[in-house]
Amino acid sequence: MASKYRNFRNSVPWLLLVLEAVFIILFYFFFSGVDVITSDFHTAFQDVSHMVIFGFGFFLSFLKRYGLSSIGFNLLIVVLGVQWSVLIEGFLFLSHSAKEDYLRRIIKAAVSVTAVVISFAAILGKANPVQLVVMTIMEIAAFHVSRWINNILQIADSATMMHVHLFGAYFGLAASCSFPALQPSSEKNADTPTSSLLSVLGTLFLWVFWPSFNSALAVEKKNGIIYSTYFALAVSAVTAFALSVLTTKDGKLSMAHIHRATLAGGVAVGYAADSIQYPWIAMILGLLATVIAILGSHFLQRSLPPAIKIRDVSGVHFTFGLPAVLGALAHLILYII
Repeated sequence: MASKYRNFRNSVPWLLLVLEAVFIILFYFFFSGVDVITSDFHTAFQDVSHMVIFGFGFFLSFLKRYGLSSIGFNLLIVVLGVQWSVLIEGFLFLSHSAKEDYLRRIIKAAVSVTAVVISFAAILGKANPVQLVVMTIMEIAAFHVSRWINNILQIADSATMMHVHLFGAYFGLAASCSFPALQPSSEKNADTPTSSLLSVLGTLFLWVFWPSFNSALAVEKKNGIIYSTYFALAVSAVTAFALSVLTTKDGKLSMAHIHRATLAGGVAVGYAADSIQYPWIAMILGLLATVIAILGSHFLQRSLPPAIKIRDVSGVHFTFGLPAVLGALAHLILYII
């Protein structure tokens, strides 16, 4: 134990301090004297910050051995990732970002960091702090390169930013293949009533702020996106309660289902929100996303052969990955129609 502590002390602090020094130098040379355009992004900034820090922080606290560390490392990922994301945004989108409000830049950076937080959920309890920091740097760079490619293809920036769920889920699942799977009976995979309660509290935070998250970067149809997201989440929550009772052996509610599936509608509708004209379309997406989240985790994961088992600690494949795929398909269909 002492040896691990010395390794932690010798590597992590210096890595963080070196990164922070590099960030400060880069901000000094590349972000000095930029004109600030005044605009009203304060509400969106607060909502996205609450969702990313409080919502995901508590959402990841369900493992008893990693409850406090998951909250702490989530904050570390967010604050490091936001700085790095602003820098990458400036380098790749220099002509566009120079005209942007500072708060809008931070909002876009916070949304980008969501991809890393989702990936962190897939490897929770497996990766050490150094690996998490390296993953944060690499994933944010990769995410912005994908945005840059989408920009060349003339895809709207608001739609491009909303693929953080898809990108984060499958980046995390790919990264999880490099780590050994946690055994169901392992102490590392256990939870407690307190940790489960905190995790459900995180779900409630995410549920409340998800409409603001989906609409944070929208220039047009902002109210419509909030409207569609809320009804998708509402139908998703109702469906989660119903399917939870139907799929459990004793006919009782499973908080694991409520914890994961109530957010699936918000994920699915986020990708297609600017294409949705009627609330019933969002409600159908919320229903289908929850069906995929619960029935997928109930049947699909069990039917996969051992060679391709998904090593998913937090269920991000069914909470974020597959609903995001559904949202992308819905966006394509609605765009063609």
